[in-house]
This record gives sequence, C-alpha cells and structure tokens, in this order.
Amino acid sequence: MFSKIMFATLFVSDQDKALDFYTNNFGFEKMADNPGPEGRFLLMSYKGQGWPVLLWPGTGGRAGSETDKMGTIFLQSDDLRKDFAELKARGISFVEPEPEDYTWGVRVTALDPDGNRIALRQQGSPRRLGK
Repeated sequence: MFSKIMFATLFVSDQDKALDFYTNNFGFEKMADNPGPEGRFLLMSYKGQGWPVLLWPGTGGRAGSETDKMGTIFLQSDDLRKDFAELKARGISFVEPEPEDYTWGVRVTALDPDGNRIALRQQGSPRRLGK
C-alpha cells in the first residue's frame, strides 16, 4: 500500500515568481526543476525535510471566505512575532493585522502573490511564550 506523502501542490500563476517569494521570504530551497509532458515540475522544500511542495501552474488563492483562516501551507516559527515584523517590513500581506494568541501558541496568516494562505504558527502556550 501507500507509505508516505511524496509532495503537496500549491497552485501559482507564475512559478518563477512563486519560487522567488518562498525562497527569499520563508527559507525554502529549490529541490527539482524539470520539464515534463504536463508542464514544468518545480519542487521546493526545507533542507533535510521530507515534505516538498510542488509549485504548479494554476489558480491560487482558493480559500473559502474571508473568515476562512486555514492555510494552504503551514509553517512553524520559533519566534512568530519577530518573523511577522520582518515579513511585514518586506511588504508581505497578512489576513490578520497582528499575530493572535491561542491556548496552543500563536498564529497569523500571510498571503503569497497569488492569494494562497500561508498559516504561520508558533507552538507553546502564550504564557510560556512570554505573554
């Protein structure tokens, strides 16, 4: 039977622009870039992690309504408030105006150039995180 997830797909309007966005803002690295019969197969991942993301031509930003805060991709941070301030200074757009505290940690949702939601999370109770 099946044994692992090979990769997840993120639909983007411009593969080069998306790769630049994710590598320069979130630290991804290009893993594969190959032409194929259906199109360009462009994979990115964090170094040493087994969850690559396929940047595939298509229509991004398919999240439901404005109240839908689920991300297309979830990224973990060690210091989300610091990362939020850095990304905001770079011009990254966010769904929420500031990171929000929850019983399990902190969250905020960024948007990529295609409107795909990037769920940014920091685990740990807000009390343990210095709040």
